Amino acid sequence: MSISEVAKKIRPSSTLSLSTNVRNLIKDGVDIVDFSAGEPDFDTPENIKQAAIEAINENFTRYTHYEGIYELREAIANDLKEKCSLEYSPEQIVVSNGSKHAIKNALTAITDPGDEIILPAPYWNSYLDMIYMVHGVPKIVNTRVQDSFKVTSRLLAEAITEKTKAIILNTPNNPTGMVYSREELEEIAAFVLKNNLYVISDEIYKKLIYSRKLKHTSIASLSDEIKDRTIVIDGFSKSYSMTGWRVGYSASNSEIAKAIGNIQSNSTSNVNSIAQMAALEALTGDKSFEEGMLHEFERRRDYIAQRISDIPMLSSLLPKGAFYLFVDVSRLIGKEIFDIKIQNSDDVAKILLDKYKVAVLPSHVFGIENYIRISFATSMSNIVEGVNRIEKFIKDNF
Repeated sequence: MSISEVAKKIRPSSTLSLSTNVRNLIKDGVDIVDFSAGEPDFDTPENIKQAAIEAINENFTRYTHYEGIYELREAIANDLKEKCSLEYSPEQIVVSNGSKHAIKNALTAITDPGDEIILPAPYWNSYLDMIYMVHGVPKIVNTRVQDSFKVTSRLLAEAITEKTKAIILNTPNNPTGMVYSREELEEIAAFVLKNNLYVISDEIYKKLIYSRKLKHTSIASLSDEIKDRTIVIDGFSKSYSMTGWRVGYSASNSEIAKAIGNIQSNSTSNVNSIAQMAALEALTGDKSFEEGMLHEFERRRDYIAQRISDIPMLSSLLPKGAFYLFVDVSRLIGKEIFDIKIQNSDDVAKILLDKYKVAVLPSHVFGIENYIRISFATSMSNIVEGVNRIEKFIKDNF
């Protein structure tokens, strides 16, 4: 007897595993600057926490509709209309246990065994395992730094086969921070429609875009035709600093939304009732928190991007969104320090953690080599100290 072949393929989340290990080291008194975490370091806003407390006091502690309370789905639909020019009814929204759960639901709803899902690299590491979990086949498409790590119709054309079912699109992107323009999305949308594909559009970082000239565009907003082929994914973790509350959602055509609802009803049922009331307050209550957090992330981004660019042998593109810096460490490959010949980004990350007490993510977990991901979702004092240590690592050894 043995576990299933699917279970054998599934890895623990690399980002969560490293973050957990780093937190344990910090608890043990090790002085580590943690650049690994993919969550805001801000507290959940007070009005959102208060809404949860009120829900508890009012005994809002029973099962809700498995698709989410109507008021929250209505508020999500209104937010999509206001922020993305997308028209969805509350019946086309399914509230899930975080955006990760929403993506898994979406993949389950559209994927048959053997279906290929195009996955542009670098990609968020959990996409790969979720494709395996639904018996799909990931079709990795390597993007180029010259294209700002964005997939193009040419690359898609090279990857498509008769088994291709969907493309996963992530904008703003984790780990690169790149944001697709309207024109770039129009090119992808034309390809999707021509080849009768689906798009799973992960837009969890859509409210964290720093360029005043660049507005978030959802591919689903480009036409009714592409909207019908798109499952929009979003949630409350990043924009409202609600990672632990576990509230995400999908928006899709009625047939897919019903399928996702059925899937969820037989797996997790509804999202925590208290968290749903907190999410409702996030969308309908005081939103001043959003602008303040965005401004602070932009301040951190500008500082860390400039500092890293000033360090010899390192380089990165300026992230337009999210809160990550994707740093090219290819010039370190082949060098030997501490009796270690650096062969890949994992070696760089290990040396930084072991010798300089800085935690970063190696890029192999994102399907690409020779980069490290630095999260600037931490305090400015941590950023200053962490970059100082990275600079010392370079100056001491190269």
